[in-house]
Amino acid sequence: MRELLPGVFTWPWFSERHGYDFNGYLVRAPGGNVCIDPVEMSDAVLDQIVREGVSVIVVTNRNHTRASARVRDQTGAPVAIHAADAAHARAQGVTIDREIAFGEALGPFVALDARGKSPGEVALHWPERRMLVVGDACVGNPAGSCGLLPEKVIDDPAMLRASLRALAGVDFDVLLLGDGAALTTGGREALTRLVASFGG
Repeated sequence: MRELLPGVFTWPWFSERHGYDFNGYLVRAPGGNVCIDPVEMSDAVLDQIVREGVSVIVVTNRNHTRASARVRDQTGAPVAIHAADAAHARAQGVTIDREIAFGEALGPFVALDARGKSPGEVALHWPERRMLVVGDACVGNPAGSCGLLPEKVIDDPAMLRASLRALAGVDFDVLLLGDGAALTTGGREALTRLVASFGG
């Protein structure tokens, strides 16, 4: 696990099928650390997460439950996901302790509407640090830019484009992505370029 920014830790799990990293995050925060979309990890990474402590595990969408159960088992932290994606996650055998809503606070983050790929996808915004965390609404591939997943895996492409247009209007610079390369600066500009490519 490496410290990407002060108090922001990440670890990768390479997806051969996609050709880029899936990323888990642990963010130190006042009032308790937030673990976001934890991917598979080595025992050493898990030990470090346990030492740091976790107050809540946030799953940004129904497909990012990943290693959340493992982190929950070792830290006792509750797993939170948007209500609209909760049933799908539970059907995969994942224990969901908390259903969240758009606009809800999760530590220093606010859950923003990122619907489209799934009906309950959230992006997480930390206004004071000008940080946005996105799960599947867009991906960091190629590095330094934002792209979309294949349309065949997106529930509602028009809704996703609308969500991304709205997110591009949020004040942020750091863009942490669940898939592909994070942008520690220039994230909003990269997202704005993606949105501009939609036309109309």
